[in-house]
Amino acid sequence: MEAKFNRARALVAALACGALLMGLTASAQASPLTHGNLLHVTKPSVGLNAAQSNNWFGYNQGTLEQNGKQFNSITGDWVVPTATQHTAGQDEASSDWIGIGGGCLDAACTVGDNTLIQTGTEQDVSGGKATYGAWYELIPAPSLSISSITVHPGDHMHASIKETVAGANVWNITLQDVTTGQSFSTTVPYSSTHATAEWIEETPLTFGTGGAGLAALPNLSNVPFSAATTNGANAGLKASEEIQLIDSNGNVIGSPSAPSGGNAFTACAWATSC
Repeated sequence: MEAKFNRARALVAALACGALLMGLTASAQASPLTHGNLLHVTKPSVGLNAAQSNNWFGYNQGTLEQNGKQFNSITGDWVVPTATQHTAGQDEASSDWIGIGGGCLDAACTVGDNTLIQTGTEQDVSGGKATYGAWYELIPAPSLSISSITVHPGDHMHASIKETVAGANVWNITLQDVTTGQSFSTTVPYSSTHATAEWIEETPLTFGTGGAGLAALPNLSNVPFSAATTNGANAGLKASEEIQLIDSNGNVIGSPSAPSGGNAFTACAWATSC
């Protein structure tokens, strides 16, 4: 993946959803959650049916909300969105991914998780030009690009993260471009809490000469997520597990649709509803 945005997928302690991330630009102030090439922070809203985040939107399941369920595997499919410039003159970035860890353990997001293993695609715009890539990451290590897959907008992606033996903390990560037939697979050791599972579209935390801050969201075509499973069964997604994306003024700028069949939804950027 090109490094022109100079990203680092760094872990931020996810101990309390009210904590602010220190040292970030104003647009990056938020609370826990992290993701690789980007930083993930989720901020719950009071009185709404959806949690809200400064850089995630999609669905999150947690062990407390799931009555103690531990997550040993996750799958998900999505269609790579077309990215175009939203605001002239600025660099913009986004990712679509699945992961285990790093999310909220309960529906109210009062407890966060500080581990995250994930894989996905990235859709960036710089100088008005869009670029696409694939990656995987084990927090807190930096993300690793997947050079064996050439990502195009409109490609159908399938992703899987599975513990080889339950409780062994050895994981198989697979990412496949169903459209082109290109694929990647690796087996890695990783100590996970097994506490959360996510299907997410996000903006990354970027690092540059001006400091760290959350990337601006490009225009993105709607992204259908499907085939969502955990532990080999339909994920059973519920509306209460939805996360919306908000800007620095608290306005909703990204929203997932209601779940369909318990294993599918659509992520809509620059939309208050989907």
